[in-house]
Amino acid sequence: MGTLWQFFGFPDPEASVSTESVTKKKKEKPVQETGQQLTLVSHETKPAVEATPDDVAIPTPVKVKPTLPPNWNGLVTPDGIAFHDLSNYKSKSTGFPDRALRYVTPNRMHRLPIREIEGRVRRGDTIIVDLNKLIHMETQTNACRRVLQQMGSELGIAIFALDEDDKLLLVPGLDVTMDVSKNDLGLAPILL
Repeated sequence: MGTLWQFFGFPDPEASVSTESVTKKKKEKPVQETGQQLTLVSHETKPAVEATPDDVAIPTPVKVKPTLPPNWNGLVTPDGIAFHDLSNYKSKSTGFPDRALRYVTPNRMHRLPIREIEGRVRRGDTIIVDLNKLIHMETQTNACRRVLQQMGSELGIAIFALDEDDKLLLVPGLDVTMDVSKNDLGLAPILL
């Protein structure tokens, strides 16, 4: 087995080698001038052909100049690409939002403020009605549901139940789009 020096192609400095074997190795290796390329030796029967720099044609690099948008007067990157500085764009302030999500519970008389809910729904607000306070009064809970159903039929909107007990109801505002094709409620479908 060879030494580490032989692996890298250097003579072993510690080995006592006769000068004759060293001279034989030097005669076997062809001497290459500096600056020349090394050639790969193939183990095939065909001799390897050396390629000289004159034989290989190197194509000129293709440089594509990026096109700028028409009438571009902004910054340009060093590559020539239009630079869009997003901090320069300012959106117009619209003031306060015109729609909201409202949460409504029955008052101390166990009634819902139907006129106020109807006014907000007409403006586009979405209302969530929570009837969980009336858990001990099933009759009053049904009365609140009937009043909401009547209001929804007058406005032409559907009212959605958000829980299995129909205690949490969603009243979408006018011009609010609801996806009714997928109606999985709660965490049970997620956990399955």
